[in-house]
This record gives sequence, C-alpha cells and structure tokens, in this order.
Amino acid sequence: MKKAYVVGTADTKGPELCYVRDLLEQAGIATVLVNVGTKGGEQYADVAAAEVAACHPEGPAAVFVNDRGRAVTQMSRALTGFVSARDDLGGIIGLGGSGGSGIIAPAMQALPIGLPKVLVSTLASGDVSAYVGASDVNMFHPVTDVSGLNRVSRRLLGNAAHALAGMMANPVPEAEADKPAVVLSMFGVTTPAVQAISAQLEASYDCLVFHATGSGGRCMEQIIDQGGLAGVLDITTTEVCDLLVGGMLSAGEDRLGAVARHGLPMVGSCGALDMVNFWGPETVPPEFEGRRFYHHNAQVTLMRTTAEECAAIGAWIGRKLNACYGPLRFLLPLRGVSALDIEGGAFQDPEADAALFQALRDTVQQTDTRRLVELDLHINDPAFAEAAVAHFHEITTDGGA
Repeated sequence: MKKAYVVGTADTKGPELCYVRDLLEQAGIATVLVNVGTKGGEQYADVAAAEVAACHPEGPAAVFVNDRGRAVTQMSRALTGFVSARDDLGGIIGLGGSGGSGIIAPAMQALPIGLPKVLVSTLASGDVSAYVGASDVNMFHPVTDVSGLNRVSRRLLGNAAHALAGMMANPVPEAEADKPAVVLSMFGVTTPAVQAISAQLEASYDCLVFHATGSGGRCMEQIIDQGGLAGVLDITTTEVCDLLVGGMLSAGEDRLGAVARHGLPMVGSCGALDMVNFWGPETVPPEFEGRRFYHHNAQVTLMRTTAEECAAIGAWIGRKLNACYGPLRFLLPLRGVSALDIEGGAFQDPEADAALFQALRDTVQQTDTRRLVELDLHINDPAFAEAAVAHFHEITTDGGA
C-alpha cells in the first residue's frame, strides 16, 4: 500500500504533524511521520531524524552541526536521498516555516511529476519560485504560523491534509501510452504558430506545450532530462532575452541544455526574441528609461530588444545549438518573430531582427545534421507551422542527415 509521508521538524511542530497524520489516517490513507528536526521530537515520529540524516551522501555528521543554516541545507540533502529511495511513498505533505520549507521543498522537487505533493508553508503568500521550482509542489498558505492548533490552523491544516488524501484516494487514470511525446514552447505572441504545429502533430504525438515564462522553460528542460521523448519543437526561446538583458522570466543558464545532453531531434526558432519581460511599469530598472515598451496588461510590461541585445542573444543561442549532437533545424522567420514584431506592429524593428539572424548565421556551425533554415515568413504565418512540421518529420524519419 502506498503511504502518505508527513514531514516536518517534530521538535517544533510535533502536535501539528500528528494532527495532519491523524486526519489522513481517518480518511483511509496509511501514513509515515518523518522528523527532520535536529533538536528532538522523536516521540512523534515513525522515522527519526537520525535515520533521515543517514541518507546524506557524507553521513549524518554532515547534518548534525552547530550551525542552523548549514544544518537546514544538509538535512534537505539527506531528506532528498531518503524520500527518493522509498518505494512505498504515494504522496507527501510537509509543514514548515522558512527553515522547514527550505528542508522539505527541494526533496519534493526531486520526486516524480504527478506524485501528490502538498507543502503548508508560511512563505506561500510570497515569491514561491524557489520552493516550487520546476516541479508540481502545491503550496498552501496557513495564514497563522504553523505553531499550535487553533480555530484557524485546525481548519487550514485539515484542508491541506484532505487535499492530499483526495489526490491519493482518487488517482487520475493513466492515459494509454500509445503515442510518443514531444515538447513545445509557446508564448502568447507565438500562440498561433505553436497551436497550428500541435494540431498537425497531435494525431501521431502527445504534444506537451510549455509556457515560456521562466518556470515553463525550466519545467521543459526537466521533462527532457527525464527521458522518454520523441523530440523537441522549441519554437519560443524568448526566456533567453530575460536571462541576458535582465528581465523577470529567465529560465536560467541551462535553457537549451537538456536537448544537447540527450541528442533529441529538435526544430527550434526565434519565437518572441523581440521582447524582455517585466511586471508593472514600476519594476522596469531605471537604466531602461526611454526604451520602447508595450504594456501587455496591468501586470506585465514588455520591452523591445535592441539590435545590440539581439546580436548577443543570437550568439548565445548559437553556441547552445553547437552543443547539440542530435538532428536539428533552427528556423529563422525573416518577417518577424512575434505577434508584435510584424509590419505596423508595436515591436517591428528590421534592424534588430537582422542583427539577431546574422548573429545566428555567424555563430551556428552548420553540418549535415545541424542546419539553419531561413523562411521568408512571419512566425505566426500558417506556412511557418507547416514548415516546422515538415522539418520535424524529416529529422525524425531519416535521422536528420
């Protein structure tokens, strides 16, 4: 029987952990209460902190140190090893403040996507990107601190426990794995292209579309690293703009890294490389005063990339493509890279686009299997989608040569 692992620092949150455990048991879910505290609380736990610490690569001595910050970090490493090795783990719920959340969240992120994960954290009402990462951690805000059982905490901890119980008791039926999977990247301004590509592929492939918002790119890279994919259609590489120029939606330095590591067939393109993303206008750094902006909505402000920035972006992508050993086609839509970069559009800038395309031409080392493909089309033209699909079929049927 798969069990719910209830995780927290039992030295400070023992009664709260037991409350959650009891609600899960009442709902018919078997449990394991795991202590990750370093100052006691073992009377509450099924698994003692020492047993968790023994899963640290350097042994328990690396965890039980007289430095709280280091102890938190090292206990998290130990917990990651511990939960990853448990074959009876069917779901996990953690309770924590900043320290507990820092221990539990990385371990949850290491578990497979789809396995139920609930983290009740006092940090859930702020920027939770570090705690969710590229995973499917569900964060619950406890409103009060996780300290004592009262009229508020009982209800909210109970809701979290019942949420996990519901997920575990009612698993989503697995779809028939009769079609190979491909991943695609999309942004609002490349939606017509990616939806048209998906529509043409969906009869033969399970199309997994990722929103290129930083976290989306990281999730896509993680899915590629997990293996089992037939190919990649990375049409929207816009997150590179935010990485290099300083926007809010960077996916980090490893963007385009997983496809290189695994040699998957890839069709890529320049989707939305005309923009850098900020939140409201007040979040735009002062050094960008006077630049060309488009107010997408009250929460999102877009800034047009310059020719100089586009040249740097093109060179960065080109170096990444050079590391790909699988069959690759990278499409250059010469008439525009987004819904805003079009004749009469807010971000039309032929000079900046030309700098982007030239940097790619200068940087990409073309071979029999790695090629740039120039198309006298806009990225959202129906013919662009048709070309992308045709190139994907070419590299997946004959190896790309």
